[in-house]
Parts: sequence; C-alpha cells; structure tokens
Amino acid sequence: MTDQQAVTGQQSPADTAARRTEHTITVLAPAADIYRLIADVRHWPQIFPPTLHVDHLGGDGRQERIQIWATANGAPKSWTSRRTLDPDGLRIDFRQEVSSPPVASMGGAWIIEPLSERESRVRLLHDYRAVDDDPKALEWIDQAVDRNSGSELAALKANVELSVAGDRTISFEDSVSVAGTAKDVYDFLNEAGLWEQRLPHVVRVSCVEDTPGLQELEMDTLAKDGSQHTTKSYRVCQAPDRIHYKQVTLPPLLTLHTGYWAIEENGEGVTVTSQHTVVIDPERIADVLGEGVGLERAKEFARQTLGANSLATLGHAKAHAERV
Repeated sequence: MTDQQAVTGQQSPADTAARRTEHTITVLAPAADIYRLIADVRHWPQIFPPTLHVDHLGGDGRQERIQIWATANGAPKSWTSRRTLDPDGLRIDFRQEVSSPPVASMGGAWIIEPLSERESRVRLLHDYRAVDDDPKALEWIDQAVDRNSGSELAALKANVELSVAGDRTISFEDSVSVAGTAKDVYDFLNEAGLWEQRLPHVVRVSCVEDTPGLQELEMDTLAKDGSQHTTKSYRVCQAPDRIHYKQVTLPPLLTLHTGYWAIEENGEGVTVTSQHTVVIDPERIADVLGEGVGLERAKEFARQTLGANSLATLGHAKAHAERV
C-alpha cells in the first residue's frame, strides 16, 4: 500500500478481497456538529465505550496520525492510524498503519449525511482482513467490528441528543508535591499489582499486563462508609510521566469514569496530579444516596469519594518516593 493510499483510504489491489461492512444510525443533530465531535479525538474515551485512550501523533488539520487503545471483544488492543479529514464533505477516512493481530489490515470511513437542518445519518464503513486470511480470526474480527460499531454509533447518538457531556459530567484534579524522583513516583503508580499491600483502601487487586504498558486492573476498594466496591479498569502506562485509565466496571453511581496520573518535575522534586472525568447516572442516585438527593449533591459525593481515594494514593506515592 502506498503512503497516499494509506492516507486517503483508497484500496490497494491486495485489499480487493477485504471484508466490507457498513453500520448506520440517524441522529437528531446538525451534520456539522456531529462531524466536529468525531473529528476531535481528545474526547473519544468519554464518547465511545470501546476507546480507552487516544494520542495525537501529528498532522496538519487535514491529514493526521493517531494512536488508539481500545477493547475488541473485551480484549485491549492498540494500533496506529492515519486519518484524512474533509470538513466540507463531512467525511473522515481512516487506515490502520500497524494493526494488532488477528487483524492484518483495517480501514474505513465516517460519513455524515444531512437529512435536514436538524437530522443526520451517520455511516460507519469498515474494510478488513485477518492475518493469513484465517476464517476463525475473520469471524473474531466480524464480531468485534459489529459490536464496537454498534456501541460507538449508539454512544455518539446519546452524546449528541442527550448532551451526556453536559451537566451530568464533572472533571477535577488533585495534586501533591513530592521531594523525590519522577521515576520512584511513576514506579509506585505503575506497580498497581502491589497496591493491596501498599494502599489501605485496596482490599484486593489483580493486575494483568500481557502487552507492556497496557494493564487490565481489577480492584476491590473500601469507601469511607465501609462499603466495598469492585472496579475494573484498563490503563495505558506511558513512562516516565503519565498513566491514562478508563474504568469499564463502574460503581453504581457512575456511567463513565476516565482519568490519568501525571508527573511533572518542578525544580525541587515533582508534582503529581490525579485527574478524573465522571458522568453521573441520575437513575441510580436514589439507590446510592437515598430519595430526594439531587444531581448536584451526587456530583459532590462523587468528587469527595474519588478525590479522597486519589489523595490517599498520592499520599502513599509521596511517602514511598521520599523514603527510597
């Protein structure tokens, strides 16, 4: 495949036998608004359930390279893609540069078609092949593409129509200064498998890292009221200074929880920051906090609870880095 074909999404002769699929959904929103949401990859982890993290690797506004971490059939994967953005044509073509087995090649397009001033059709196209054209691998990819495409389109519709990213969402940070090295802090945060011994609010932990830098973390944690919650996250660990995560098994009050740990040298040591973005589930507020509790109180509760756990972890990371 030539560079031009990789960028534009044109098919090389070898791709003529690729499997092709199309998924569509109708969204009650202007086409230009939908296009902008898809074009901005920074918020994909908050919009699309399978997406764990996205890094923008460069581009000029029309052509760009991105690295994506996402789940496929429940398994975390990572790949690098090129995208061609056409805001006038309301189309974004994409092609994976380096696919993750069992995928041998993958590409496609987002196409937004105005049906009226307030309604649009979104088409998500894919073409792909399996490694060695293995039939079982192709079936696995079929299932992953179908599941992820349906999930992404439904989430896109919900985000646009229901304004999920509006007043149900809160984002916040907590930071501490550490008189230690960035490496020691990073090691503490990266070695989550040891948190059961290192963090009092963690009563059970399982950390699997089959791919270096990509962790599957499951924990049982204690809240201040003594209740115990199980959460599962995927973490993208980018040494030496950042760990991104997305929870896929959530506490009852939340429908989304993403965030990151960031380490920054400050001249006298390092500043360590824990960032959270969460979306409250209004239908579960009464179950968790009691009848009559409103959205604002639920947001305060989430901020206090998550912030307390983060500050506890930051405190132990600080003590560890200043001790070693």
